[in-house]
Amino acid sequence: MGGKRWKERHPWFDVFHEIDRIEKMMDEMMRQAFSSFRSPFETSKTCKSFEPHVYGFSISVDPDGRPRIRKFGNVQKSRYGPQIREQSEPLVDVLDEEEEFVVVAELPGVEKEDISLYASKDGLTISVDTPQRKYQKELPLPEEVDPKPVKASYKNGVLEV
Repeated sequence: MGGKRWKERHPWFDVFHEIDRIEKMMDEMMRQAFSSFRSPFETSKTCKSFEPHVYGFSISVDPDGRPRIRKFGNVQKSRYGPQIREQSEPLVDVLDEEEEFVVVAELPGVEKEDISLYASKDGLTISVDTPQRKYQKELPLPEEVDPKPVKASYKNGVLEV
């Protein structure tokens, strides 16, 4: 059987032929579109294509009832688009206890001895620099504190200062 008469008896044949034709056309369009496409992450001077890109945020409500948004990760906004930093910014929360501030930072995949802390009267710097993980966070504190009696503990990837 052939030609027009066979198509009249088997109308689904044309549908499958059209689907194949459309699929080939879409494959070609995607190939052309992505052959010249560069991700904004690839344009970063500090980005290596194999490095993970991490961006996240946490939302909580402070005692005044206002929402508080904290960002974390290694993707930073810039006027040239997203930039990938070598160090990742950990998720950090500052809790105002009555007589002290408690800083809680998530540092997954890090050993306690790899964590460096620098406390001043108005801020805390947390950093980790290992071949596997790099974290950096400079944290201003809401009020001046005495940095001398600072205590820290680290368990299961969570640092408390």
